[in-house]
Amino acid sequence: MNTTFNELNLNSNIIEGLKLQNITTPTEIQTLTIPKALENMDIIAESHTGSGKTLAYICPIFEKINTDKKEMQAIILAPTHELVMQIDAQIKLLAKNSNINISSLTIMGESNIEKQIKKIKEVKPHIIVGSAGRVLDLIKKKKITAHTIKTIVMDEADSLLAKNKATIIKDIIKATMRDRQLMFFSASINATTLDIAKSLVKEVEIVKSEEKSVLNPNISHMFITCDFRDRFETLRKLLAAETPTRAIVFVNNSTELQNINEKLDYHKVKSTAIYGNASKEQRQRSIEAFRNGKFNVLVSSDVSARGLDIPEITHIISMDFPANPDEYLHRAGRTARGTLSGSSICIATKKDLNAIKTYQKAFKIKFKEMNLYGGNLIPVKPIEKKTSYK
Repeated sequence: MNTTFNELNLNSNIIEGLKLQNITTPTEIQTLTIPKALENMDIIAESHTGSGKTLAYICPIFEKINTDKKEMQAIILAPTHELVMQIDAQIKLLAKNSNINISSLTIMGESNIEKQIKKIKEVKPHIIVGSAGRVLDLIKKKKITAHTIKTIVMDEADSLLAKNKATIIKDIIKATMRDRQLMFFSASINATTLDIAKSLVKEVEIVKSEEKSVLNPNISHMFITCDFRDRFETLRKLLAAETPTRAIVFVNNSTELQNINEKLDYHKVKSTAIYGNASKEQRQRSIEAFRNGKFNVLVSSDVSARGLDIPEITHIISMDFPANPDEYLHRAGRTARGTLSGSSICIATKKDLNAIKTYQKAFKIKFKEMNLYGGNLIPVKPIEKKTSYK
């Protein structure tokens, strides 16, 4: 029998708020994590992309926040701007739906620090969601009151605790009281990340969801083969044939990403792009313009697209192929949100076909080979074996 949110000791307001998001049954990682989090245990949790990790830590934070106190009580750290925004959006939605007076504020690098300080004074947030570097800056300036923080969460801890970034995380933790709670969440936690996380806590509960990475069955997986030099023309014809409501085109090479966006613009395709070196404001402008339909194609890298949740996305198009199958899972999961359906289409050269075979094996899915003919996307008919007669 499935566990219920009632059995996890969440209050009725939070449960009703979750129902308004059509969330009625906890996932495995939520079932394993929430009771331990409510007991103030330090936690290292590993669970695949799309398993409900965000609510696994937001729900117990909501349960423990004292709304009578207008002070900062939790910090949630994330490695990308988009993921920060996504977490904050979920906090605000749950607060509204639960009718709980909890406030949150995003704090990110590249934004004007004086404006952020002013916003902190205005909002008096219970929860800070932000990038580690800027959060530490504001702690040092005594604008984030570290001594009132009861919980620190590291989302995508594998990235936050990478060797070149771990010192910042350690400094944030050292600035807070010793009895605060630490929670580390990630889709995959390697030995290095685990060692660093363990070094930051005295006793820790290690939680690992056994649920396998699964892809939404409402997603159709397809591929088109072409020569490398024909990839852009194939993309252009594909967009013309499919006329997506919204599409994300994934390209991880920054030069190629820019070239593709410029060529799409030249061909009068309503396209925008998120560049790796773009400012936070530029990225947000591109995402909002894509979200509201000013552009229906977004060209992006995997990192830049983290945390995007736009229900209108109907097509995911991959122009290159990550070695880690979970990155494909993350890409494809941007479409078919909720009960909607969507398409994930790979534009592949012959050397890319091994990656597609890897994805098929990892997620037990079938990719259909397709072709563009007469302005339509059509299945490639398998070559029939000729019967030989002796």
